[in-house]
Amino acid sequence: MTSIMTNSAAMAALQTMRSINNDMETTQARISSGYRVETAADNAAYWSIATTMRSDSQALSTVKDALGLGAAKVDTAYTGMESSIEVITEIKNKLLAAREPGVDKTKINKEITELKNQLSSIADSASFSGENWLKNETTAAAGTKSIVGGFNRDSAGLVSITTLDINVTSLTLIGADNESLGILTKDIDANALDADSTSTTARDYYLIDTGSTNGTAASGTAITLSATTTDQQVTDMLRVVDSMLSQMTDAASNLGAVNKRISMQEDFIANLKDSIDSGIGRLVDADMNEESTRLKALQTQQQLGIQSLSIANSNSQNILSLFR
Repeated sequence: MTSIMTNSAAMAALQTMRSINNDMETTQARISSGYRVETAADNAAYWSIATTMRSDSQALSTVKDALGLGAAKVDTAYTGMESSIEVITEIKNKLLAAREPGVDKTKINKEITELKNQLSSIADSASFSGENWLKNETTAAAGTKSIVGGFNRDSAGLVSITTLDINVTSLTLIGADNESLGILTKDIDANALDADSTSTTARDYYLIDTGSTNGTAASGTAITLSATTTDQQVTDMLRVVDSMLSQMTDAASNLGAVNKRISMQEDFIANLKDSIDSGIGRLVDADMNEESTRLKALQTQQQLGIQSLSIANSNSQNILSLFR
């Protein structure tokens, strides 16, 4: 039946056109944004996962920055410790030279004094971002410093933070307000370092005097040379300096191990972030080859739909020819 009141063919053509236009809008949105899932309405499950993982990826970027800051602090402390070891080695050599018969100990002491000043200067300069791990200016031990090393999310969705802990107390060279906290400022018993000693009386020596009366001040003998310094005293000083060198070497080794750990963690975080970003892309990114092909097909369908609608509308005009 042909009716001029209801054009079923035109209505069908319009429905097809609406469907094609909706598909074209979706495809054009994907092409323009680059996303197959851009909003929760596109795919609620994938959008939720992608949003959470994007947040975690940004958190990992922050962790990477924190690792970089931590690495800079460790590098600064290691550089200062390494330089201090060289100076302490030089002091050790000077004390060995002072054991030679006929040597002017007062002249050697002048050299040792300048080397002490250099140690103080190194400790003062080994600061990064307001933190100095080689010089403690409080009466309490420096304790442990933590560097943010990771951001984790478990299967239940709960998050946690991984830290890299560094025992800064063992790195302290100078205890500015508490001399007992610094390797170079605390008392070290030469008697305990003498394998041949049968005495129980302590023979304490320290290298640098900060002049502080806070905390626990060093009460032993300063490592200095004079014309009256005996060979036994020089030997005791040599043993104490060697003990300081051993402690500093251990501290530098620990810093080197931490530095290596930070470097490995930085590489892991970078790779993990890339993997997360890649996984997000697989979930929500649009396949541009597929979308462009679909757009071309929809454009063809749209043209055919327009022609179909034109034909459906022309049927009503054909009725007029029956009344001529």
